[in-house]
Amino acid sequence: MTPFQSTKAVAATDEQVKYYRENGFVQIDDLLSSEELEELREYLDEAMGAAPANGLQTSQAGGAYFNVLNQRVNTWRDHGGMAKFVLSERFAGLAKQLTGASGIRLFHDHALFKMPHDSKPTPWHQDHGYWPMEPSGALSIWIALDDVDENNGCMMFVPKSQRIRNLKNVDFVEPHDLFEEADGAADRNTAVICRMKAGSCTFHDGFTFHYAHANRTDRPRRALAIIYMPDGTVSNGKKHPVLPETLAPGVKLAGALFPRLA
Repeated sequence: MTPFQSTKAVAATDEQVKYYRENGFVQIDDLLSSEELEELREYLDEAMGAAPANGLQTSQAGGAYFNVLNQRVNTWRDHGGMAKFVLSERFAGLAKQLTGASGIRLFHDHALFKMPHDSKPTPWHQDHGYWPMEPSGALSIWIALDDVDENNGCMMFVPKSQRIRNLKNVDFVEPHDLFEEADGAADRNTAVICRMKAGSCTFHDGFTFHYAHANRTDRPRRALAIIYMPDGTVSNGKKHPVLPETLAPGVKLAGALFPRLA
């Protein structure tokens, strides 16, 4: 199986929507123009080079997690240029199309750098268990700012694995085998490798099994991920770093920190 690809980025095709809903992910090429790509690269490098004020740096150089991902969360809250892209109605509109949701809200963004030389793979995992929300339906866009393949950290997805629920969260530093836990419900041999040119993207459901290769090159692999949730998503009562306080179960994730984008 190969990921469905297209050069259309303003609206998803019927084939892309069908592929996403069946398989839990889709690749869309040429999301950004060359001018937009250069602009976003400039903003992301600026954001990663400055100390966060309202955003969050999840790890520091020298740490075990940093070797998996040098990650900055909520860059949009610290850099107006990043906000231009993170709050994009065009990107959120694609998420709305793919999911069929009545509206789409931002949960958070994160800049994801796989650092050169000492990088480790991002282990197989599902995202939804880390997010303090219910019901299901949240998804991520992952925008490549550099050409990506197996040498510098491209993504892999297991088709139809979004149907598998109630698995444990994976520790990125000391991961357990997600496929072993799934007990035959997912087959790693069906995984699709998403090699992409810079400016292209993938969308994936919060339950889709995914993985990123290590970066064996001498340059960082830069990506911007944005997590979207259907309008009406509520808290499940769990803590999360982007929440100013733990919300009671059933409280809507809405307001200034979680704006409606589409």
